[in-house]
Amino acid sequence: MEQPATCGQGLAAHAPLPAMLGELTAAVGTILELHIPALDLDDPNGRQEAEAYQKLMEAHRETADQLQKTAVAMRGYRHLPMARHDMKVLASRESLDAFKRFVRIEQDLLALLQARFEGDQEMLRSMGGEAA
Repeated sequence: MEQPATCGQGLAAHAPLPAMLGELTAAVGTILELHIPALDLDDPNGRQEAEAYQKLMEAHRETADQLQKTAVAMRGYRHLPMARHDMKVLASRESLDAFKRFVRIEQDLLALLQARFEGDQEMLRSMGGEAA
């Protein structure tokens, strides 16, 4: 991947991450919403589950909205002028450790999504849908 020339371009280049996480989070919210009508609200357990799903659906939608706003803001900084940087700070142990942590989390997320994807494809097939 070619490195952006400015930090603003770097922000814009990284905007797809919160955008896609927002889309994924919103999709979970929709799944939760569509699950609620299947519950028997005459059953105390059904009411409890409906309340939980309602709260989680709302939380997912709020989170998705914030992630989308963050992605839009990041794209909006594409033309941010380049500032002087203290390269010692950028090359510090703290900066290196923070980036290492980021890369490790990316790897963990990739593994999580891969494992979930396989199970979700199977569930989709069992529901009568075509797997991706």
